[in-house]
Amino acid sequence: MDTLHAILNYSVGNFTVGKILSAVLVFVICYVIQRLLCRLLDRLLSRISMDATLRKILRFAVKLVLWFITAMIVIETLGVSVTSMLAAFSVVGLAASLAVQDSLANLASGIMLLISKPFKIGDYVEIDDVSGTVSIISLIHTKLKTVDNKIIYVPNSKVIDTKIINYTEQEKRLVDLNIDVSYDAPIEEVRRSLLASVEAVGMFTDEPDPPFAAIQKFDESSISYVLRAWVKTADYWSARYRLLEQIKTDFDARGIEMTYPHINIHISEAATLQKGGTEK
Repeated sequence: MDTLHAILNYSVGNFTVGKILSAVLVFVICYVIQRLLCRLLDRLLSRISMDATLRKILRFAVKLVLWFITAMIVIETLGVSVTSMLAAFSVVGLAASLAVQDSLANLASGIMLLISKPFKIGDYVEIDDVSGTVSIISLIHTKLKTVDNKIIYVPNSKVIDTKIINYTEQEKRLVDLNIDVSYDAPIEEVRRSLLASVEAVGMFTDEPDPPFAAIQKFDESSISYVLRAWVKTADYWSARYRLLEQIKTDFDARGIEMTYPHINIHISEAATLQKGGTEK
């Protein structure tokens, strides 16, 4: 700052009418060139598919650079040492960047998000175990609205560094359920009941694959079945809930038992008689 102050004090007395007029003329020329370049940039950006926010940021950055160059040219025309001023500005800029490095990291991450587009406004996403609908993508943070109407602000630097799950980017989603059924229930009867439940709900589709039901594994006290069916992403949750209710209704109607963790103890008649004889 002392260097910049000394330069300005030294240069004020050296200003002449000729230098001032030359500086004004240079400023006008630079300003006209700025306007032309900004119009050219706007035409170029209009032909490129780009986020509106990113377009504004890019335009602002270009204008900022052009104004800085203009200022340096005008100052040089006035006879002030631009090299010394740049050195002074670089020191000030370094100190400022260190003071706001976290904000700059979020800013850079926000620009990367706008370029890479892992999600857009209206998408339902999961970011670092936080789920919600994207309502705002700013340069500093991403704003999520949860299903229970809470607002969560996630710093963009954290968004970039973590896993992002976008649940609504694709047109369709797969409802994948695991159903535990008693060993006493006939396998084919269970399969027919599960597929009938999918059909009864009426919200599922045969594309890209038709509904599928099969045995997944044998547990200690039940058989685990898998049921998979595709549905439109917008209908995912309502279809899933209705399907769960329909499965229980159809199982009850067919006499199919849905099991829960338990232990069966079998006592044979021979062992009972032997125990009774010993007691006598």
